[in-house]
Amino acid sequence: MAHATHFVRRFGWAWLDRAAIALSGLCVVHCLASAVLLAMLSAAGGLLLNPIFHEVGLTIAIVLGAIALGRGVMEHGYVMPASMGAFGLGIMAGAMTLPHEGGGGAETLWTVIGVGLLAFGHDLNRRAVI
Repeated sequence: MAHATHFVRRFGWAWLDRAAIALSGLCVVHCLASAVLLAMLSAAGGLLLNPIFHEVGLTIAIVLGAIALGRGVMEHGYVMPASMGAFGLGIMAGAMTLPHEGGGGAETLWTVIGVGLLAFGHDLNRRAVI
């Protein structure tokens, strides 16, 4: 536990928001690449198109959001970053209910919008802490 405390004292909590923003960027790349490559990979399948990949990714996003955005509310007292992040997570969760294939890209569009709002919430949170 002493190592974790030392890390937090030295680097603060903003690293968690930066990591979440980076993961949001990876999610956008995955969504857009999956949409473009879907036709090429439809016969082969693959892990990146497997629904469990999306469910695990959303779970990680929810956990990181709860920790980083919740910590921000406790530290700086602003609810807006957490609200924006929660709104983005809700859109991402809603996008998972849309058809993955043959949906006209609606799932990808709503996922990218949700990821963007989540990243914006993390950025607001990071800026409020500084």
